Amino acid sequence: MAKDKTIYVCNECGGTSPRWLGKCPACGAWNTLTESVAESGGAAPKNRFAALAKTAEVMPLASIEARDVQRTPTGHEELDRVLGGGIVEGGVVLIGGDPGIGKSTLLLQALDSLQRAGQGTLYVTGEESGAQVALRARRLGIEGSQVQVLAEIQLEKILATLDAVKPAIAVIDSIQTVYSEQLTSAPGSVAQVRECAAHLTRAAKASGTAIVLVGHVTKEGALAGPRVLEHMVDTVLYFEGDTHSSFRLVRAIKNRFGAVNEIGVFAMTDKGLKGVSNPSAIFLSQHAQPVPGSCVMVTLEGTRPLLVELQALVDSGGPSPRRLSVGLERDRLAMLLAVLHRHAGVACMDQDVFVNAVGGVRISEPAADLAVMLAITSSLRGRALPKGFIAFGEVGLAGEVRPAPRGQERLKEAAKLGFSVAIVPKANAPKGGARAFEGLKIVAVERIEEALAALRDLE
Repeated sequence: MAKDKTIYVCNECGGTSPRWLGKCPACGAWNTLTESVAESGGAAPKNRFAALAKTAEVMPLASIEARDVQRTPTGHEELDRVLGGGIVEGGVVLIGGDPGIGKSTLLLQALDSLQRAGQGTLYVTGEESGAQVALRARRLGIEGSQVQVLAEIQLEKILATLDAVKPAIAVIDSIQTVYSEQLTSAPGSVAQVRECAAHLTRAAKASGTAIVLVGHVTKEGALAGPRVLEHMVDTVLYFEGDTHSSFRLVRAIKNRFGAVNEIGVFAMTDKGLKGVSNPSAIFLSQHAQPVPGSCVMVTLEGTRPLLVELQALVDSGGPSPRRLSVGLERDRLAMLLAVLHRHAGVACMDQDVFVNAVGGVRISEPAADLAVMLAITSSLRGRALPKGFIAFGEVGLAGEVRPAPRGQERLKEAAKLGFSVAIVPKANAPKGGARAFEGLKIVAVERIEEALAALRDLE
């Protein structure tokens, strides 16, 4: 059968060209032409994406029945947390991460757990042979697994297998290796990735099979391929972590069936990835005695409160003092140093200031401001903060300490892990003023100078 003719369509204006050009001849935009299938002449054929457009009548919103989606647990609590409770029937999940981070390992473990729970599973590998997948399963200690494995990269054969096997969940590893016969471009090109993802999404919605797509990432860490790939799927997960560290984070960036910015924490062992039930222990250093420049704060990752240790080192600098931060925004560090000087009288103009979040975690919320400033002050004075001390709160340019969202949950997490003293914004203090909170003494402050004065009183 002859292959369909291809044309190149501009992403900006929709103009077409019979061959690829660097500049669109219609609108003049650069690098916007992507390959697609040309429509055949004569009678209009049935659109290949017609199954995605289900017929429905116009109805008032109040008349539409809201039903909770059914979820299937994967057998891995941390993965279920990120997914919102488990795999959704007909849902499409895209998971990306650096090479060797553990994507295939985690998905093979999840498929084995689902298969042992009675679910039909299919693992489509385009990057490895079936023997390599079996070798990995042996290394992970998976014995006697009945997970169906298909080594194939042609889309039409994959769709035929999905229709014949009808699994409850299928993994495509990876979407960049799959190609469609309708296009002449190589696997991994923009047109192939978009076309294959659209067909697999249609198959998932039509059959009820949950499909997990493994995606490559660029050197900047973003998912490779067209951005429309993220819009097609229901859930987007990012696998994060340093390959030299044993800990991995799975973060939900998009989730139509659950909360976003949820994280699951895993530890890489010789038997694969194991969930970490108490991730706060990862981000806290084990000091025998309190050391200067160290302050613990409670940050939120999705709905999960995590205790993270922030470390600061203030050292004598030269004519051009350095401001360096790892895990926090550098511009925000410069702003906090200015506020510390203006409103609290703590000057670091001729000092090098280094700030680090322990464990490789990245903190983007402003609730870390107060802890950073107290850690800097502690390092500058050379005096350690009290044992069992935590702090959190946003600090404004006027020196005010603003509340952090969901402060009660942060305090509960700190009290659960045995912390005894907390300096928090006044609006986050429990009702009734600064009183004991499950064994945690709470000092509420409204300004940064009050926080420093309270800290001197605690010492």
